[in-house]
Amino acid sequence: MTGRTDRVERRRVFYIPGYDPFPPRRYRELYRKEGAEQARISGYDLDLRASGPTGWQVGFAGDGARVETGFEVLTWSDIVTASMGRGIAATYGQLVRTAWIYLASGALFRLARLRKGPTIAALYPVAFLLLQAALALAAGWGVFALLSRAGGTLWPGAPAAVPAVVGLVPGAAAAIVLLRWFRRHDNRIFAWYLMHDYAFTASAGGAVPPPLRPRLAAFADRIAAAFCEDWDEVLVVGHSSGAHLAVTVLADLIRSGRVREGGAALGFLSLGQVVPMVSFLPGAGDLRGDLAFLSSRQELAWIDVTAPGDGCAYALCDPVAVSGVAPPDKRWPLVVSAAFTRTLSPERWQALRWRFFRLHFQYLCAFDRPGDYDYFRITAGPLTLAARYRGRAPSQSRIETPLNPHGQAA
Repeated sequence: MTGRTDRVERRRVFYIPGYDPFPPRRYRELYRKEGAEQARISGYDLDLRASGPTGWQVGFAGDGARVETGFEVLTWSDIVTASMGRGIAATYGQLVRTAWIYLASGALFRLARLRKGPTIAALYPVAFLLLQAALALAAGWGVFALLSRAGGTLWPGAPAAVPAVVGLVPGAAAAIVLLRWFRRHDNRIFAWYLMHDYAFTASAGGAVPPPLRPRLAAFADRIAAAFCEDWDEVLVVGHSSGAHLAVTVLADLIRSGRVREGGAALGFLSLGQVVPMVSFLPGAGDLRGDLAFLSSRQELAWIDVTAPGDGCAYALCDPVAVSGVAPPDKRWPLVVSAAFTRTLSPERWQALRWRFFRLHFQYLCAFDRPGDYDYFRITAGPLTLAARYRGRAPSQSRIETPLNPHGQAA
C-alpha cells in the first residue's frame, strides 16, 4: 500500500444496485436531491453534473479541500426487467420452487434465527400472492356459481354439465382478470416484485444466475480499468443484493492481480446487505469462498453499514462470520450501524419507520442528525474510506454467530 495517502483529490465510484428495474438516472437524481439536503445540513458544497447515461460528476468543497468524483452505475436493470417478465402461472411456479429451495435446504430456519425482519420480508410476498390467489379463486367461483344457477334456470331440462360449462369460462376469466389487476397495482405493495427478487436470487441454488455471469465479468473489467487511470481512490458501493455481487466482483479482481500495488486506494462500502439470503443456500460455495478471501485481504478496506431499523437487511450481521467462513486472519468487514433512531430526528424517524422499502434506501439519503456515516462525505469528500474509519470500533451489537447450514467455502 506504499504510495497511497489518506487524502483524496480525485475519486472514482462504482455503484452496484440491488435487484432494481429502474435506470441509472434514478440514482443520479436521488444523489442530486439528497446530496443537496445533506450538504445544507452538514455545511459543505456539492456540485453535481450529468456525465453520460450511467454516471455523473460531483465536485465537493468543504473540510478544507476540493474533490472531484466520477460516479458510474454498473447496471444490470435489463437483466432484472427480463427476469420480472413472467406470466401469472410462471410467477406462482417460482413461488413454489423458491419456497422449496429455502425450506428443503434448511436455510429459512437458520435465517429466521439470524434476523426476524428480513425473514418476514421474504415470507411477505409468499403470503400476499397466496392471499391474492385465494381471492381470485373465490371471485371466479362466485361468477361460476352465479352463471351456473342462471343456466339451470334458462335450460331446466338440459344435462347438468350444460349450466356448469356456461359458468366455467367466465369464472376462470374473472379469476385471471383479478390476478392481473393485482399484478398491475403491485407498485403499492411490492409482493410480485419481491417474489421475482427472491426467485432470481435462488434460481441457481445460491450460485450466480447464468444471465449475470458475463455482466459481473464486465463489471470487474470496468473497475480494473480505473486502476490504470489517475485516481486517488477507487470506491465500490454495493447496496442490498448489489453487496454480494460486489463481493464476487472484487474477489475476482484481486485474485486476477488487477489491483495495482501503490496505485489508487480500494474501498468497498456495503450498504443494507442481504448476503445471508444467498450465502446460506447450498449452491453458494463460490460466494462463501469469495467472502472468506475478501475478508483477509490487505488490498482493500471493507466497511459494512446497516441499521436495525431497516427490516429488509441483515442488520449488524457480519456477512463473513455468520456465513461460517471467517478465516483465522480475518480483517474485514468493519461492521458499523447507521443507527437510524439516533441519526434521524424523532420527527423524521416517525415519518419513515413504517415505510420499509424507503428505509432500505436511507443509506443513500440525507440524515438530519448525521453521525460518522455520511454517504456523501464518504463518496465525495476528501478522505479515503480506510482513513475515514481508521480506529473506528465495530458495532458492539453486531452478530457473528455462524448459523449457515452450509458453512463451507468452495
